[in-house]
Amino acid sequence: MKLLQTMAGGDVGGAEEFFVRLVNALHRNGVEQRLVVRPNDARNDRLRVAGVPLVELPFGGSLDRRTMSALSAEIDAFEPDLAVSWMSRASQMTGRAIRRSRKAPVLLGRLGGYYNLKYYAHCDHLIGNTPGIVDYLVSEGWPADRGHFVPNFVAADVGRPIDRAALGVPDAAPLLLAAGRLHRNKAFDVLLSALKRVPDAYVLIAGNGEAGRDLEVLAHKLGVASRTRFLGWRGDMADLMATADMLVCPSRIEPLGNVVIEAWARGLPVVAAAAAGPAWLIREGEDGLLAPLEDAAALAAAIRRLAEAPQQAATMAAAGRRRFEAEFAEEAVVGRFLTLFDRLCS
Repeated sequence: MKLLQTMAGGDVGGAEEFFVRLVNALHRNGVEQRLVVRPNDARNDRLRVAGVPLVELPFGGSLDRRTMSALSAEIDAFEPDLAVSWMSRASQMTGRAIRRSRKAPVLLGRLGGYYNLKYYAHCDHLIGNTPGIVDYLVSEGWPADRGHFVPNFVAADVGRPIDRAALGVPDAAPLLLAAGRLHRNKAFDVLLSALKRVPDAYVLIAGNGEAGRDLEVLAHKLGVASRTRFLGWRGDMADLMATADMLVCPSRIEPLGNVVIEAWARGLPVVAAAAAGPAWLIREGEDGLLAPLEDAAALAAAIRRLAEAPQQAATMAAAGRRRFEAEFAEEAVVGRFLTLFDRLCS
């Protein structure tokens, strides 16, 4: 089987990180791959080091005259059996390039959200990383037999705790960790409001984005700036998770919630708002706690519940680890991808 993968994502993000993990995992399983990706030194160097061939193309807008012809030429040269396109732009452009190519691989569009299906019109099959996304595809008219659920897997490396003094956090204080793009969808404003209701807790927020300045202003307005650490985008999530007492995922909109699975993999208890992804992932009171969307008081109550009951928190963390091992570990998820690929190739 020969597999082409196309990615036109941003500099950082959950889908982009999962793309790297999946490419490398398929490479370790002997899948012959060719990647066509947008330039990104840090991400693409990780793929080159792993030994996966790649071509960089701009995947630009209407003035981009290069990508379509070059992508079509790559398809003709590599002659893949399957192509997987990641998110909207790559899916649209890959579908058009296939129509111009001599070789017509089966095209699978991979979705990690509730995207407009007009960008996937040339796809033969679609993959959603939650059952809810697959249900959405069908509700939008996509044939049920051509929509497939395959979850993400996450890194499970165990980190080393960071010295709390270096973070300006007292040893005895409950320490919360939140991570993601600083965007309204992630609801870090709700988390800051919840922090005001847990006066002894501190929070680490790992991520960057357009809402960063507004969040800093809000932290000062709420009187929680002294207990909030805006860390920027971090590459040491394992270490941060080894340092924190719990993960908090307050998102308003969260189709999946990779960070929840990452916390499970590393034995960290989880509190989350009941957006679509976390509400599907978490079994309330068993492997995590859920609060209603945009409810700072309820989120604070859930945080206090775990902070004040360390044994219960440890029990939930252990249950989360078992969920990870059964459903979201690399071996299980890659096996599902390979089974799907083999069926479509045959």
